[in-house]
Amino acid sequence: MNVFKFHLRIIIQFLFVITFISSLGAKNIDQFNEENYISNYFSGVIYLNENNYRDSYKNFDKLNGLEESHSNYSSKYLYSLVNSGRIKDAYKYSKKLEQKNLANFESNLIIGIFYLKEKQFRLAKKYFLKLKNRNSGFLLSEFISESLLNWTNFGDLDLLSSQKKLNNLDSRFENLKNIQNVFLQCFHNSPNTDFFYKKLTADPNTDFSRYNYFYVKYLINVGKTEKAIQFLNFSLTLYPRNLLLNQLKIDLIDKKIKNSFNCQNQSHIVAEILYITANALSSQSFYIFSNFYINLSKYLNDDFQSFDTLLAENFYKISNYGVAKAIYTEIGKHGDAYLWYATKQNARILLKENKKEKALKLLSKAYEKILTKSIYETYDYADFLKNNEKFKYSIKFYTELIDKIEPSHSLFPKALEGRGVSYERLGKWKKAEKDLLASLEASPDQAYVINYLAYSWIEQGVKIEQSLEMLKQANRLKANDPYIIDSLGWAFYKLKRFKEAKKYLQTAVELMPADPIVNDHFGDVLWKNGKKIQARYYWNYVLKLKNTKQEQKKIIEEKLILGL
Repeated sequence: MNVFKFHLRIIIQFLFVITFISSLGAKNIDQFNEENYISNYFSGVIYLNENNYRDSYKNFDKLNGLEESHSNYSSKYLYSLVNSGRIKDAYKYSKKLEQKNLANFESNLIIGIFYLKEKQFRLAKKYFLKLKNRNSGFLLSEFISESLLNWTNFGDLDLLSSQKKLNNLDSRFENLKNIQNVFLQCFHNSPNTDFFYKKLTADPNTDFSRYNYFYVKYLINVGKTEKAIQFLNFSLTLYPRNLLLNQLKIDLIDKKIKNSFNCQNQSHIVAEILYITANALSSQSFYIFSNFYINLSKYLNDDFQSFDTLLAENFYKISNYGVAKAIYTEIGKHGDAYLWYATKQNARILLKENKKEKALKLLSKAYEKILTKSIYETYDYADFLKNNEKFKYSIKFYTELIDKIEPSHSLFPKALEGRGVSYERLGKWKKAEKDLLASLEASPDQAYVINYLAYSWIEQGVKIEQSLEMLKQANRLKANDPYIIDSLGWAFYKLKRFKEAKKYLQTAVELMPADPIVNDHFGDVLWKNGKKIQARYYWNYVLKLKNTKQEQKKIIEEKLILGL
């Protein structure tokens, strides 16, 4: 894989050379065709594409003047500046582009954001109007330019006129229009603000849970603290894992409320609009652009930790674990809920780095420090212990949780399942079976619990007919899940219905081609269907897979000699 990446990088560099040279005017070639210039440009582009913004900036910064002959350079340089946190430098460079009549979408946006932050709304409006007039054809850009221009105008308009402007937004942005309408009511001190917040957060068709937090903040800001607490507690019954709401509850108890969002502040509202944009881009894996808008959001409202959580998650998704860990560590300094969340994320990264013991130590230390542990923190910790083969310790915390909550609670079947799996892995099958059955009694439609219990019975050679029916149900609940399909095929195999077994096990192999157990099962069913050469091929393949356990290898080596 590393060799492939090296060759791919060489090919990309070669293509960049052709594109770069062909896009330079003849009179400018001599200035930039020296080896170090070309190297700096290509290195900058590659580092940018790898989301290494610091090194990308270092290389682009050496190419002063290239924007005059290579239009793509200025946009890439601005992405590097903003994404490495150099907003003021990005503003200065954007003004330089303006003086040279080389302004682009990014430069106008950055200048407008800068003036908005400084409350120079007339100047901000000028640059947001330039964005709108560019007619980029990119729907998201049109949403950004229209929305930002609106919010520099709203301060000079009454509520009715502001709403008319807001309603001109593209109908495809109906949900985003509804969000901005709530902020607009609040911005204009409308008596209907409360009504519109309730309407938004109660929408059954869209998850607006994030805006429960903004509603509570609004109630606090207008002095309705008791109502704010009531709605906060109600919101946590609906969204008990919501990070913003959990931290806000702690802050209210500790009387450490931070003014991290104020709907009277246009910078805060625009920051949220840019965050929405960043979130949409992140969901499509456009991390350079997502991080660009997050960093602009942070510039406009640097007290809101929610922006950092998306930024850290973006770096996690691109496997830049060092940067992600640093951001999570900073997030953890802003309250107990943030600390637990950040520690879980850093432990997850340590596992990716094959540092299991360090991850266990980190999360255990954080859990011990929590003075008042919620049931969700206990469940998180028990699950983490179970997933990292600390089964004996996980049972202790699952039991503590099961004894504390009602059977009707959503965590009850999950805790029973976790404890059942832990018992099974410790060889205590009777206890495991009891917990798994109790979990299904509390919540019958858990496809993976059905699969775990049924497969365990099949492996023990008991209740195979019952297991088959259960697995058919699981397959209906979770269609095309490879683990369930493998179990279903294995049930047919144990019942000596080899043709039916082959059909399911072949599908499982296609869905999970690198799974040792699935390939082993498929080898077995091929043998039983008279395909002995193919069976040996799959068994040999399992021996080469890195996740194949030693015990399984010994069994397969015997099958290669003796068959079934």
